Order: sequence, then C-alpha cells, then structure tokens
Amino acid sequence: MKFIGLMLLFCCVMGRAMSQNQPPHPKVGKNDTIKTYLTDLNGELVPWVVLPEFMVKGVRIFASEEDRKAYYRLRYNVYKVIPYARIAGDKYRQLQRDLAVTTDKTQQKELIKTCETQVKELFNSQIKNLTITQGEILIKLIDRETGTTSYELAKQLKGGFHAFMFQSVARIFGHNLKETYDPEQERDIEAILRQAGYYSNRF
Repeated sequence: MKFIGLMLLFCCVMGRAMSQNQPPHPKVGKNDTIKTYLTDLNGELVPWVVLPEFMVKGVRIFASEEDRKAYYRLRYNVYKVIPYARIAGDKYRQLQRDLAVTTDKTQQKELIKTCETQVKELFNSQIKNLTITQGEILIKLIDRETGTTSYELAKQLKGGFHAFMFQSVARIFGHNLKETYDPEQERDIEAILRQAGYYSNRF
C-alpha cells in the first residue's frame, strides 16, 4: 500500500512539473470554432491575426500659410488630372496588347488611329481647359502611368516628325513632353496620389 501511495504521489508531482513547462492553453468557449495558428510568446499562446492593409497618415505641418495654400493648390490640380492619366494609361496598355497580336502594318495603323480617335473624343474639350500647371502634372502622370514620356508616346504613335511638332507647340505653352516622373523629386504629388488611393503598376 505504501508503494502504491508513493507511486501516486510521484505521478502527481511529475504531472504538475510537466504541466508547468507547457504553455497554458487558452480557454475554449462554446462558440469558438475558428482555427488559427498560435505562437508561443514567453510561455503564452498568442494567435496569428492577419489585419487588412491600412495607411498611417501623419498630420502635415506647414512652415507658412503660403506653403499650405501652395500644397492645396497642388492637390486640387493633381485631382483634376488623375482621371485623364488613368484613362490614358488604360488606352495605352490596351493598344499595346492589340498591336502585339498582329504583324499586319495596315491593321496596326488602323488600331493606332482608332485609339487616337477615342482619346480625342474623350479629352478634346476637357484638355483644352486645363491650366499650364495642370498640363505639366498630366505629362508627369502619363509617364508615371505608362513608363513612357508623352514625347515617346507621340513618336511611337505618330512618328518622329509629329512628335517634334507636338514638342515645339508644347514648349510655347511652357510644357516639355520629354519630362519624366521621379517619385523622389515629386514627393508631394506622390503623397497626394497615394492618399487618393491612386496606384500604378510602376510605383
């Protein structure tokens, strides 16, 4: 009897010692049916929880009232041309896909002309009403969207002579069709685009 009692006491002590080395299991309620992975964090079981992506925004402090007004003017201008840049990017990518499936030069010219006509119908009246600043931003956003400057787009679609003429006219109005988009140099524009939820395949 003493031997059996000692064995029971030994089992109890060992069981308690082993249970102290194991991380505590969370209490399971009657409605706990979701299975998830756990991590042993310092002896505590912590579930893995995948959170949706979110953006952390800081409160911008401006050096002066003039800086604040300049920023909000920029934001207005960026918002004004975002739809044009998005449509231009979509049209350009669709045209590239269409051109890739045919080697017939006549058909390719027809595809280019159709795309040009569609863009003109969409933008002809609105583009004319853009300010010089909005036009400059649009040129940058087209490069951001397509990875190709407006000059190169004109050269690909209309030829070198037409691209030169477009560039010459753009220069008169203070534009440069060869202007590229650098997110490091255009930090304010990039921040405004991301706050608006506007992303591209490049950035």
